[in-house]
Amino acid sequence: MSIPALIFLAIALGIDCLVVSFSQGLIFTSKRTKNSLALALTMGLFQGLMPVIGYTGADVIHKYVESFSQWLVFGIFLILGLKFIFEAFEEKEDGICCIGLKCLLGMGLATSIDALVAGASLNFTGTPLLLSALIIGCASFLMSMAGFWFGNFFKSFPSKYLEISGGLILIILAVKALLP
Repeated sequence: MSIPALIFLAIALGIDCLVVSFSQGLIFTSKRTKNSLALALTMGLFQGLMPVIGYTGADVIHKYVESFSQWLVFGIFLILGLKFIFEAFEEKEDGICCIGLKCLLGMGLATSIDALVAGASLNFTGTPLLLSALIIGCASFLMSMAGFWFGNFFKSFPSKYLEISGGLILIILAVKALLP
């Protein structure tokens, strides 16, 4: 996968972090700097580690799926993209107000499941693991920080459009996986 495609993937995966952090930014009025850093570090760490786990797990099955790996990558990205778009239209719970350790770990895990699956796709495309994990983790950290602070400043920004954009990016990456 090329660097620009990897950056687009990182942005698409970071959309969940941005949206969750945005909702937290809407709620918190005290200790904003501390809370935004804790949230962004958690999001970046989980988003950076999950592709490593997915990539490593894919090593075990790679020899069995090598002949149709481009179709597997297509399917994974297509399903993730459609999932993002469908979730954009679902009703969301209002404001989870929690920055404790358990809540941070829960939010980090929940937002990074897609990154776990994307890690397997990175393996199938022969993309370097360390570079991928760093780009995805850093993008998620930055997007989480931005989401938190946008939430503080823009109390009614529609997150639906961000989720749809992330889904479309993943669908474009799916189609690109089939191209030579």
